Amino acid sequence: MAPESLASSNPFKNSRNRKVLACLEGNWQAEMEGYSTYLALADRETDAVRAQVLRHLAAAELEHAQLWATRIAELGGPEPRYTGHPHGAADTLASRAGGPLMALRRLEIEESRHIANYGTQLKDLGDEGSIAILNHVIEDEKAHFQELSALLRGRSHTAPGKRHVIDAQSLLEELLSKRNRGRKQAGSWIGDAIYGVNDGLGAIFGIVSGVSGATAGNGKYVLLAGLAGMIASALSMGSGAYLAAKSEREIYEAEVAREREAIAMNPSEARELLSLYYQVKGLPEEDAQHVVEHLAADQEMMLKALASERLSTSEDGLKVPWVSATSGALSTAVGATIPILPFFFITGTEAIVAAAIISLLAHFAVGAAKSLITVRSWWSSGFEMTAVGAVEGAVTYAIGLWLGHLGA
Repeated sequence: MAPESLASSNPFKNSRNRKVLACLEGNWQAEMEGYSTYLALADRETDAVRAQVLRHLAAAELEHAQLWATRIAELGGPEPRYTGHPHGAADTLASRAGGPLMALRRLEIEESRHIANYGTQLKDLGDEGSIAILNHVIEDEKAHFQELSALLRGRSHTAPGKRHVIDAQSLLEELLSKRNRGRKQAGSWIGDAIYGVNDGLGAIFGIVSGVSGATAGNGKYVLLAGLAGMIASALSMGSGAYLAAKSEREIYEAEVAREREAIAMNPSEARELLSLYYQVKGLPEEDAQHVVEHLAADQEMMLKALASERLSTSEDGLKVPWVSATSGALSTAVGATIPILPFFFITGTEAIVAAAIISLLAHFAVGAAKSLITVRSWWSSGFEMTAVGAVEGAVTYAIGLWLGHLGA
C-alpha cells in the first residue's frame, strides 16, 4: 500500500488523512451533482447552443470528479458512491418553477460558491496532491462561471481556447436592461405572489391572535375581525400595487419624453453622456465611443439606451399595473384566509391552538418558498419565517389578553 495510505501507524497522520478524505469525498459528491445537473438541463434544453455549452460543462464536472476519485484511491480511501438525485438539482422546485434562465442563474451562483469553497481548502487542506488538483479545478470553475455568465447575457459560445463571438443584438439588450433587470422571467410573478401571501398571513395572524386573546377565542368575533382584515388587506395590497406600478410607468414615460427632446436638441451631448456612462462602468473610452456610435445609428435605440442609464431600468422592466394588482390582491387574500380557517369549524381554546399550528406551518411553507427567488436554503428561510410568525403571534396574543382584561 502507498505510504499515504490510511494504514499508516502514525495516529496523527491517520486523523489528518481521515479529514482530507472526508473533504475530498464532499468535493466528489459536489462535482457529481454538478455533472448530473448540467446533463439533465442539457437534455431538456431547446436551444442548441445552450445545450452544447451545458454538455461541455457536464463533461468538465465529470473530469473533476474523476480527479477526486483518483486522489481518494491514492490515499487509501474507499471508492466514493454518488448519493444525490440522478438529475442533480435540475428537478428541484426552484429550477423547474423559475424557468431555464433562473436555473442558469442558480448554477452561476453555485459555481461562485464552489470557487470560494475550493479557495478555502487551498489554505486548510494541507495535502500536496489534493492542492495540485484544487489549483486545476479552480481555474476550470472560473471558466465555467464565465461561460454561464455569457449564456445568461445572450452571448454565443465557442470551443475552449477560442474567442467568444458576441451577438450585437444581445450585447445591446444587455446594455439596456443591465444585469437581472428589464428581462421578463418565468418566475418573476412567483416573488410577488410569495410576498403577497406573506403579508396577508402575517397581518391576519396578528389580528386573529390579538382578538383571540381578548375574547378567549370567541369564533364570532375572531371571524368578523379576520374576514374584515382579509378584505381590507387584499384591497389595500391590490390598489397599492396598481398605483405603484402605474406611477412607475408614468414617471418612466415622462423621463423618456424629456430624453427624446434632449437628444433632438443636442445629439452630440447625448452621445457624450452615454459614452461617459459606459466609461464609468469600465469600458475603455474607444470601446465606449464605438458602442455609442452603433446605438446612435438608430434614434430609438439610442433613446432607450440613454433612458436605461438615466433611470436604471427599461420599459421591459416595468410592471403591468393590472397584473401587479391582481397578483397582490389574490395572494394576500389567500395568505389572510389561513389563520381564520379553524374558526369556521371550532371555537375557544381548541380553535386558537389549531389556528396557531396551521399559521406557523404556513409561515414555514412561505419561508421555504422564498428560496425560489432568494437562493437561500429552504429550511433556513422556513425556520426564520416561522420564528418571526411565532413572535408576532405571541406578542399580539399577550396584548389581546391585556386589552381583554382591561375591558372585563
